[in-house]
Amino acid sequence: MIALQWIRFLIGTAFLICGTIIFGIELFGVFKLKYVLNRMHAAAMGDTFGIALSMLGLVILCGLNFTSVKMILVVVFLWFASPVASHMLARFEVTTNEKPDSCYEDQTKKS
Repeated sequence: MIALQWIRFLIGTAFLICGTIIFGIELFGVFKLKYVLNRMHAAAMGDTFGIALSMLGLVILCGLNFTSVKMILVVVFLWFASPVASHMLARFEVTTNEKPDSCYEDQTKKS
């Protein structure tokens, strides 16, 4: 029984560490990328994947109880809300950009 607790602890800790690494990569992308849409993509992907890994690690460490169900529901909500919010902000940025030629090409024009 103690061996199973250690295995659960190690797996949960591994997921937490992976989530932390994803957050670090996200932070690097947000500060080092130059264009706003690239930074937004790094932040959105990092948040979605990093939160999922971190919460999964906490669910494994916590065991199966009502708190775990709430954490899973938080992950499901963030998996729906984060991409939608990022897409909305990206469309807003493209719409309100004053110098579109300097940042990106128009994909609707065929050569």
